[in-house]
Amino acid sequence: MRSLHRGEARAGWLLAAPALLVIAAFFLLPVAAGFALSVTDFDIYSIGDPDLVRIVGAANYRTLFSEPLFWKALKNTLYFVLLGVPATMGVALAAALGVTSGVTRLKPVFRTVYFAPVVTTLVAVAVVWRYLYHPRFGLINGFLGFLGVDPIAWLADPRWAMPAIVLLAVWKNFGYTMIIFVAGLQAIPEQLYEAARLDGASAWQRFRHITLPGLAPTTTFVAVITVIGYFQLFAEPYVMTSGGGPVNATLSVVLYMFKEGFRWWNIGYAAAVAFVLFWIVLAVTLLQTAARRRAER
Repeated sequence: MRSLHRGEARAGWLLAAPALLVIAAFFLLPVAAGFALSVTDFDIYSIGDPDLVRIVGAANYRTLFSEPLFWKALKNTLYFVLLGVPATMGVALAAALGVTSGVTRLKPVFRTVYFAPVVTTLVAVAVVWRYLYHPRFGLINGFLGFLGVDPIAWLADPRWAMPAIVLLAVWKNFGYTMIIFVAGLQAIPEQLYEAARLDGASAWQRFRHITLPGLAPTTTFVAVITVIGYFQLFAEPYVMTSGGGPVNATLSVVLYMFKEGFRWWNIGYAAAVAFVLFWIVLAVTLLQTAARRRAER
């Protein structure tokens, strides 16, 4: 019997070996190389002459934690995550309920329309949204003017630049989350809703006691992947606000890392920024998972 189990285990490792080798080659080795860079002073001069590289230990991390601009970027990123994740999930859930309900017709058409922003090139999206945010001719300010509200310099005002980025990100990304919610809604047995209707449960009671509990695993998964994705905020401020403006109001951690690594060529320091972000995302993910497990008990 033991030899049989050993044979099965050996066969399992052989079948998994190709995938494990790919993971090691394209994930573990780059991560190890990134960590090695983070403890050196690797810069543009070291590319031509590797002998110039010096091991500086934790000096990059000490510099990072004493840099006000990093804390500014982290604050902006946390603001984006705390505002954008609930908004994206809320809009996605509402859209998923709409396309799966019996009220909405042409469901495949609506699913395609809602998902279209996800596959649209960000540069094309940025051109349209920059016009929408135009302080004089933008449609958003035009609508606000119709309501009697003064025009807002969305991308030039530090108070409004990040909310503008959040609005763009929610519009562009909620379609992907909606598809996942649709799959979760379709997995809930229809018999539960029929029994609740026979018992006289209202639409809100059915949503609260059937839909939300049934979507709990899906919601956890969506929350985790959305948080991870939004912590990697880069393209939106890079394209929309010319690299984190105004006055660094939309500077994110990843954008800060990009500037240090590829504008100023402080590659070792940029690698340290990447690892700090990794540990932050890992900690937030573990907290989300632990909270979900406690809620299920």
